[in-house]
Amino acid sequence: MLQLSATFDLQQDVVSSIFKKEATVGIIKEYSGIVDTRILNIERDGGVLYSWKGETGTTRIGKYDPNTRQNKLLYTFDKQVCVSSCSLNKEETLLAVSLAQRTRTEERLRPVSKCLTLLIEIHPINNTKVLKAVDCRVRVQFLHPDTERDSVLESHLLLVAEDGYVEQLHVMLVRQEGYRVVMLNPECLAKDRVAEEFSWVQWDSQTQRLFYLTYREKAVLKCVQFCHDRNCETLFELVLELPSNPFSCMRFVNLGFDHQQERQQEREEMRMVVITNNTEGSMCVCYSQPACVNQEITYTIVLVHRGCSKTFSVALDGTPSPCGTDLLPLFIPIGYYVVVYLSGHFLHCINTRQQELLCHSLFLSGVDAELGVLGSDSVVLSLPESSLLDLNTGRMYTVDLNPSFLMDLLHCSHSRPDAQRLAALHCLLLYMGPNAALELKIIDWICDNVMPFDTFDQIQEFILASLYRIIYKKCLSLDEVLPYSSVFEKKKVPEALDQVPGVTCTTELHAEPVFKGKARSLQGYWEELQWSTEKMKYFEAVPNPRYRASQNLPDWTKLLTTLKSKNKKASNYLRHIEENTKQVLSMVDSWNLDQKVVPLFQEEDSQQRALIGLMVDKLREHLNRHLPRLGKKKIDVLVVNYVAKLLELIRRMLESVWLKYKLGPLVLCLKQRGSSAEWAVFHVMCRILEATKTLCLPLPPGYHTLLSVLGVRCLPRHTFLQYVDHGVLQLTETFVSRLMTGRCVLMNTESESWQYSPVLFHNLDNSDANEELKFSILKRLPEVKSMEQRICHLWDHPISSACISRDYVRGLLEKHAKTKGSMFMERDEPGFRPEFLPLTFLTKILLDVEDRALNPFEEQENVDARFVEETALKQTLILMGFQDK
Repeated sequence: MLQLSATFDLQQDVVSSIFKKEATVGIIKEYSGIVDTRILNIERDGGVLYSWKGETGTTRIGKYDPNTRQNKLLYTFDKQVCVSSCSLNKEETLLAVSLAQRTRTEERLRPVSKCLTLLIEIHPINNTKVLKAVDCRVRVQFLHPDTERDSVLESHLLLVAEDGYVEQLHVMLVRQEGYRVVMLNPECLAKDRVAEEFSWVQWDSQTQRLFYLTYREKAVLKCVQFCHDRNCETLFELVLELPSNPFSCMRFVNLGFDHQQERQQEREEMRMVVITNNTEGSMCVCYSQPACVNQEITYTIVLVHRGCSKTFSVALDGTPSPCGTDLLPLFIPIGYYVVVYLSGHFLHCINTRQQELLCHSLFLSGVDAELGVLGSDSVVLSLPESSLLDLNTGRMYTVDLNPSFLMDLLHCSHSRPDAQRLAALHCLLLYMGPNAALELKIIDWICDNVMPFDTFDQIQEFILASLYRIIYKKCLSLDEVLPYSSVFEKKKVPEALDQVPGVTCTTELHAEPVFKGKARSLQGYWEELQWSTEKMKYFEAVPNPRYRASQNLPDWTKLLTTLKSKNKKASNYLRHIEENTKQVLSMVDSWNLDQKVVPLFQEEDSQQRALIGLMVDKLREHLNRHLPRLGKKKIDVLVVNYVAKLLELIRRMLESVWLKYKLGPLVLCLKQRGSSAEWAVFHVMCRILEATKTLCLPLPPGYHTLLSVLGVRCLPRHTFLQYVDHGVLQLTETFVSRLMTGRCVLMNTESESWQYSPVLFHNLDNSDANEELKFSILKRLPEVKSMEQRICHLWDHPISSACISRDYVRGLLEKHAKTKGSMFMERDEPGFRPEFLPLTFLTKILLDVEDRALNPFEEQENVDARFVEETALKQTLILMGFQDK
């Protein structure tokens, strides 16, 4: 499940390098001369501070630079000492060190402090100042502020004492002789008390924040933000529901590694860590107590940005562990996921962005939860920036989700529960996207598993999750108003998605955080976190804040009726909808769609254009209601972009399917029967249609035409007509025109793009079977008179001529009924014409009306009374058997 990549190896990157250097000058002759090499701290720039003891009885401190992969000696003690904490300032001119002092036999009568904290000048090595000599452990940490200045002659050092207080020392520096950097007035260093009376503390080097936990009546988490101007302020407080006195001794998190103390405190009463994500504007407080009595472990994730906490209880399998054994999970941040890992038992990948249902978080146990590179006896610590440190081996790893494992999990359709597959699909689409190669693999999987699963529709999930990922990156505020899963479209969430065997989850609202001081005016992370907490209070109070396109179905039904109406008000509304559509399609046209594998966006599809405009209208209305803070202009841009991305996503999906089955332009010719590949594409397209129709989502114009063409090629004729009758296939004007005339869309082989060609290509002739199909289709045309007339004009057939004549006569006589004057005028016709009195009488009436009409041939092309007469005679001769069709 997790993919570990080694970024640092103490033996290879440090010990071997030290050996090569010292062996060259003859200091040591073998590796055994370098003993007790330990990682002490990891600074903000990724530099690793470490110490080692040599044969000569010295203790040295060095730094490994991950960028240059070089080691640098910082300082040498002329005797063996036990370094418990160490930090280097940003300019690498000062080194702070805490030493754990051991009382020798001959010194027992003389009092010696347990911890000695030193500040050492190392550019070059010069003075050493004793900062503290106390009986409690002290962790040291230099601030690494963001600054554009190349040379800064001041440093700020945090002293974090085991007695429960933090001091900040301000060290002013001065440059001497051009290169020496020494402390200015070292005997009188300014210092501030930052925090006190706490039992747990965590340092965040990347954001320069200090979190600490105080406990009086209730446990309160506080955060101190350090700024580049040497100031610091408590900006955040949060009340936590923790057991009374959760920590019997001080706990340090991300403040270096005191190996001796780590081993002495193997038994932890509680493990706690704060995880922040600047990109997401999120904060999670994670804590757990060890499993002991009933072999059930409980851990809590407080989602500060979501206004709630989730407590999970997991029943552990296997041999019961003794109470003295430390069974505490690691909390590993990976993007917006928090991975809870308990070695040998389970791995729970918790989604902190979409936290509503268990099925959007991935729970694994047994073999799936193993991390192969870490041994069962490894002492592993979780580091910021998605990293792990194995203290036993001295190796560091970056951690990420493994896409290959997730794809394998999708393919195991029979052995995996639906909840796991859905969680894996969301990991791939939302966390790992955009990734064209990965998207292609997912579409390939959808093609192989085209029928929906019992509890969710994978095509709907693909569309909604992909759209959510694309638009969320443009505006984080949309996370609570845009859909990311089709599961919420169901009246009731299936139990298989809302429950995970062996895992129980309870959700509670937590106390509202307090933002203090500058946090109210700071931009960036604190502004985003405040906005998240405020909007969550609003979303909890209003019904259905998340947009659901399926709720547009009643409006869509009304709009279909309006399309047939001649009401002026309806016309105004349709013009408004059409303007929305034009904005969307113009944006799609601008996305380099010249190279088209599939012929879409090349025709007028009135229904899909109307649905596109309706979706823009309803989504805009939804966002303006729930997120007015964004402003109307920004909302308009986001909405148009969202619908355009929807159409582009479906086009890209269909294009991938087209390429997978290697379809070419010949599939658009109606005479030949379809291949198995075409049938597979037709099946996938039907499923896309079903998925989008259920959600009331529009399709790219041209989709229905393409589907109908494939339907004619792949389905038996009677089955094709059933598909039409049940609304699966839609008889677009482009499709019917192509069926009647045989016009095809051909591919331009030079540019591999589709273009319209008027060339007749394998036309469906007027054989009995084809004629029956065409008649059946004409009978099923939508009740749009203009469309029926245009189709009849395209088909060169006696029946179509008869239809044209009837329509012409009906229209002309309706006009005549509205005019006054004689109904018949005598005409002298030159030459001989065969007389059939009823027809002759009708023809004379029509000729008379034509003479009276202002524009008798409007929209009738070459139809006149003589055409009607000739058509009637021809029909009579055919019916009497004197002439073939």
